[in-house]
Amino acid sequence: MLFLIAFAGAAIIALLLWRAMQTDRAEVPGGSAQQSATAPRRPRATGPDDDPEFLRRLDEAITRPEDPPST
Repeated sequence: MLFLIAFAGAAIIALLLWRAMQTDRAEVPGGSAQQSATAPRRPRATGPDDDPEFLRRLDEAITRPEDPPST
């Protein structure tokens, strides 16, 4: 019986924490939906494999031999 009570308590705590993490900016006091829509967004971090210039230079480095064979 004690196990069921502990399980129910843990489930309620987990549900409350999950709901707290899912709050939207519109629900935050002092914030509005219009402010969150027009707020400046930070640029998303991208890796070098998403950079077209990096991929172009990498392709050129692979296709162009560094040391041409001597004759």
